[in-house]
Amino acid sequence: MKHFPVFLSLTNKPCSVVGGGDVAERKVTSLLNAGADVTVIAPELTAQLAYLAKEGEIKHIARDYQEGDIDQAFLVVAATDNREVNQAVAENAHQQHILINVVDNTDLCNYIVPSVLDRSPVTVAVSTGGASPVLARQLRTKLESMIPSSCGELASITEEYREKVKQKFASSAERKAFWENALKGTFAELVYAGQLSEARQLLDKLLAEKITSAQIGEVYLVGAGPGDPDLLTFKAVRLMQRADVMVYDRLVSKPILDMANKNAQRIYVGKEKDNHAVPQDKINELLVELAKQGKRVLRLKGGDPFIFGRGGEEIETLVEEGVPFQVVPGITAASGCASYAGIPLTHRDYAQSVTFATGHLKDGSINLNWEQLAQPNHTMVFYMGLTGIHVISEQLIAHGLPADMPAALVEQGTTRNQRVHIGTLESLPKLVKDAGVRAPTLTIIGNVVNLHKKLHWFKPEKYQCETEFSKNTVKLS
Repeated sequence: MKHFPVFLSLTNKPCSVVGGGDVAERKVTSLLNAGADVTVIAPELTAQLAYLAKEGEIKHIARDYQEGDIDQAFLVVAATDNREVNQAVAENAHQQHILINVVDNTDLCNYIVPSVLDRSPVTVAVSTGGASPVLARQLRTKLESMIPSSCGELASITEEYREKVKQKFASSAERKAFWENALKGTFAELVYAGQLSEARQLLDKLLAEKITSAQIGEVYLVGAGPGDPDLLTFKAVRLMQRADVMVYDRLVSKPILDMANKNAQRIYVGKEKDNHAVPQDKINELLVELAKQGKRVLRLKGGDPFIFGRGGEEIETLVEEGVPFQVVPGITAASGCASYAGIPLTHRDYAQSVTFATGHLKDGSINLNWEQLAQPNHTMVFYMGLTGIHVISEQLIAHGLPADMPAALVEQGTTRNQRVHIGTLESLPKLVKDAGVRAPTLTIIGNVVNLHKKLHWFKPEKYQCETEFSKNTVKLS
């Protein structure tokens, strides 16, 4: 280990920054955030530094650096673009055993500044010892996706309860068990969700009953999005990695499954037409049973769990059984697939409204308000519509839409296997048959489909975009 990691208390400590440019401004901002008493030595300042000086937030010595300027400083940053000046500042600091950092010159530093993730009072610092600041920033960015923004509030509440826990539990082993249970369970998730009052109430209950192990788990109802793992939310990834058991659907792609906790038990409950691996009521019961075993249960569903995902039915059962849960929205297929196909669902020139509809009902029929759907300047998106595509086509034409209304089939949208098939409302059934289109496929109907030829940007190498607007096949590569 080249550098000893340490966090310094700079509250009201005299700190000097030599230089008044953009780099110096960033350093001054960090020092002020840490509570330092900052003096800037430079003949000229950036607009922001000049404002801070005018407001009395910093002291300004308006001239070039001179020996003796840093004699009273606790910590110094040399941030000029003059190597000789930076060298002189460093030599002065070393002579007086003052902490010195010279920007972009680790050889002159006796401390270095890491890349910082601030979730005060939680602070995470990442350093490469000056070898690669860019890599340090990239690692910090990855940590930002894993550490909730409200982690600092969680730390503050635990600090608030430390003395109460000490009084309740005599041994350090009991205190450790209590906190480990609290911080990996519902209490922490309530804080992350911003429900601080409920979190404190639960912590009081755990403390009163001296609960040091999970008595009931929690269900995470997480939307996995349309297929591209990069479309997952930060919260979805965090909960996926915390889960003890994962209950997942057919439409969840393998790359997304691979992002979940590797040690989690995996239970497949996927559904296909006329082939349900596990009936819905059994899935509901399974979630309850697993949670009551004290497990953290990840219910991972393609798209968004509340848009044709039957998530509402599942949490109804959880509510009735008193099982804690939280819902993490996902990018629904309509939004994701349309975006990756270059088809805006609304556009001032083509459509001022959009409707999402399911291509089949619970009993397998298609019983929709066709008159309401068949409106001008409107976009329709059908989920699960391949089997009934001929009915959709016939009914919309029968209710007034032109047979040549543009239509698109987005197959395996947002993934590397995506194919976009362009046709018309009348040609949809034949297009499905001729192109061998298979589920999962989203159907988009409306004049916005005309924009696909101009706006398509996602170009998987393996497949081609087939279009009836041109005799030539447009290759997406």
